[in-house]
Amino acid sequence: MPVTIIIGAQWGDEGKGRAVDWLAAQADVVARFSGGDNAGHTVYVGDEVFKMHLIPSGILHPQALCVLGNGMVINPVNLLKEIDMLREMGVDISPSRLKISSKAHLITPAHIALDAANEKARGKDAIGTTLRGIGPAYLDKTGRKGIRAGEMRDLEAFGELIRQAIQSANQTLAQYDADLLDAQSVAEAYVQAAHQLRPYLADTTYLLNQKLKAGANVLCEGAQGTLLDVDHGSYPFVTSSNPTIGGALAGLGIGARYVQQVIGVAKCFSTRVGSGPMPTELDGDIANRLRGTGENFWDEYGTTTGRPRRCGWLDAVMLRYSCDVNGYTSLAVTKMDILSGFDELKIAVAYEVDGVQVDYPPDTVAALERAKPIYETFPGWEQDITNARSFSDLPLAAQNYLKRIGELCDVPIAMISVGPEREQFIVMEQVLAT
Repeated sequence: MPVTIIIGAQWGDEGKGRAVDWLAAQADVVARFSGGDNAGHTVYVGDEVFKMHLIPSGILHPQALCVLGNGMVINPVNLLKEIDMLREMGVDISPSRLKISSKAHLITPAHIALDAANEKARGKDAIGTTLRGIGPAYLDKTGRKGIRAGEMRDLEAFGELIRQAIQSANQTLAQYDADLLDAQSVAEAYVQAAHQLRPYLADTTYLLNQKLKAGANVLCEGAQGTLLDVDHGSYPFVTSSNPTIGGALAGLGIGARYVQQVIGVAKCFSTRVGSGPMPTELDGDIANRLRGTGENFWDEYGTTTGRPRRCGWLDAVMLRYSCDVNGYTSLAVTKMDILSGFDELKIAVAYEVDGVQVDYPPDTVAALERAKPIYETFPGWEQDITNARSFSDLPLAAQNYLKRIGELCDVPIAMISVGPEREQFIVMEQVLAT
């Protein structure tokens, strides 16, 4: 009855979707526990590219039941578009394979409009959200005025709830001098979506616990990353949920006694989208080389927003902090192929803050913004490593680079990605119990 939890160990975009896709081949259930369609998980299978924003990456494995957990915020219209897209690509996405928690909260066009209005009002202090309505939806949830997915079972009552929510939001939008929404047309669109989504609704807390008691392998998929956690990230430049281990348990309604493994997914360098401090951020040629041109899916441009990501050397100070927060049992290190061809590589092993060396992140954003990275330098390698399938296939310089990451974090590395394809993974050990 094991649970394996996959968590982004940095600022998101670490390659969690690919790690989940790999591990899902051995899973009975794959469950998303946080976030909404601000996530963007890309999986490459041969010549096909699957981009998921709400549906767990495990949907590509026919034996896996996929769950959208209660900790998520879901846009019903966008979810239907994703279901239709996957169905057109030949994926079985019937209600027998996908379950939506009746306790998950819904995103409406009002949340999206309020998101944009809030960001505009912040001006130069904008957080850099994905503008998908995530923050306002979670705000309604904690303010106890949100709408849960279970309300979709009664179409007439659900339509009225949506209409009232839009009318109420219009009063706030008017204060921002923003365009108002047509409450009636929104309600009609959401009732149509609800009609199609009702068969997918379930008490997923009960479902997951029954599966676990029966001995099922459950793989828990997060969104965003630890350094964007509303409690543990660089607040206020964070997401509105807990994409950390505590969020997994609360966002699915399962107990800690089932958890067997917690795998942190980290890039071999650092990226970030949106505002907020990033001590190892680079500009110029090195940053452009890490980012890519944007012509390939593998380049550092947001799956959800298309925005270029900020890039820099690996920040082991932040990665150690992420290990502490989540208690990883192992790490999956991604995108090692991108580092081929560099003469030298760097890892930040400590910071200098106001003349003092520290090996742990400062606990305020202001201090983190003043942090200057202290680097260790490593020789690079020229070889193309995309065909490596074992650790020994890697150049010695790449092996030493990875070993140093494991030493700095005091966590073993269990998986290494060397390219975008499903098979371009090196598995160091069997990381999903059978």
